[in-house]
Amino acid sequence: MPNPIVFFEIGCQDTPSTTEFYSKLFDWNIAPTPMGAQISTGEGIPGQITSLGHEPHQYTIFYVQVEDVAEAIKKATDLGGGPIVGPIDIPIGTFAWIKDPGGNTIGLWKPKA
Repeated sequence: MPNPIVFFEIGCQDTPSTTEFYSKLFDWNIAPTPMGAQISTGEGIPGQITSLGHEPHQYTIFYVQVEDVAEAIKKATDLGGGPIVGPIDIPIGTFAWIKDPGGNTIGLWKPKA
């Protein structure tokens, strides 16, 4: 698969209670981090629980790994979607959020080389 799904994120207002819910529901190992909580699902892809401190408070999103985040945003726009956030560089890579033509939000991710 050329562009795999590599990460997911669950947005919330209350990280401790959200962490407890998913930990008990799915038996996920969830560890606190400075940005929220890191999720280890075992055989599945990793994820995190995040409280942004602003809208959107509740969301779920998956991230697709791409070769070039800016180019993927342009391609999404050409196909009738568009940018929402980014591209944003962080210490471990670059991410963005885009919308598809129906308004669904999808994350883009390129790890730092």
